[in-house]
Amino acid sequence: MSGSAGTAIVNPRSADGSTGLIWADLARRITEAGHEIETRLTDHQGHAAELTREALRAGAKRIYAVGGDGTVNEVINGFFEGERAIAPDAELGVLCRGTGCDFIKSLHLPKADEGGIERVLAGHAEPTDVGRVRYVNLRGEEEMRYFINIAEAGLGGQVVSRVNNASKAAGGFLTFLGASLASIAGNRNQPAEIVIDGKYVRNLPVCNVVVANGKYFGGGMKIMPHADLADGKLDVLVMGDFSRADLLANVAKVYSGTHLGHPKVEVFQAESIRVTSVARLPLDLDGECPGTTPAQFDVVPGAIRVIR
Repeated sequence: MSGSAGTAIVNPRSADGSTGLIWADLARRITEAGHEIETRLTDHQGHAAELTREALRAGAKRIYAVGGDGTVNEVINGFFEGERAIAPDAELGVLCRGTGCDFIKSLHLPKADEGGIERVLAGHAEPTDVGRVRYVNLRGEEEMRYFINIAEAGLGGQVVSRVNNASKAAGGFLTFLGASLASIAGNRNQPAEIVIDGKYVRNLPVCNVVVANGKYFGGGMKIMPHADLADGKLDVLVMGDFSRADLLANVAKVYSGTHLGHPKVEVFQAESIRVTSVARLPLDLDGECPGTTPAQFDVVPGAIRVIR
């Protein structure tokens, strides 16, 4: 779609507020490359999803998500009305300007202002899986939401909640590392039931359950090295009854992707995963914390065309 018009959904508060300051320059680079661009700025939580739906209903063929992983998550959700894709042929370009920018690592893309714009403008859209989650929101109501990179139940939800309520001026690596260490210090593993594809059942105390479409989370942790964005499956990592000492001893291995051989780790591929627990486990969906377990995760194969 070279030279085509697009709509940029821009979170000006991303990257600790710097995106709003440099967006005019980034938009100029897009137009100078021969691409028309319409800008829509977000100003509240959930606004990116609303603006994306409006743009797609109005006929937009390409949406640029400009912000961090949380902005990408909202834009992904804006591609859908319930379980229906609003414009199945529309394309998504990710111009990342956030703290972690983990999703673009699986796409092998740089950040927007580090060559990402040029790479996206020259790239091709490919069908990409998304995950769909039914869970309990913070008001205690059942809700459905999509994710494209990583979902978690347990310790990961605690980490992301800390990150979202703290300054991100230190950058992705240090911000997520600090939040991880603080969350580990106060973590209490909880009994949970995990059902894989309606057949395999595990009942055990868990530290964290990771449901992955992409490979990276937490500002560069290579949590699921073998995950594939377009294989029609979700990769599942169950972290069992880890002690605090276990967790601290294995932090470095998660960054390098060499943690999968730990005896308290189990790895699966699945199309559906259900996690239930007596104590509700906090969720992380692409860096957003919308609710808790019980949660049902399902893959939606090839649901969105993402530029790579």
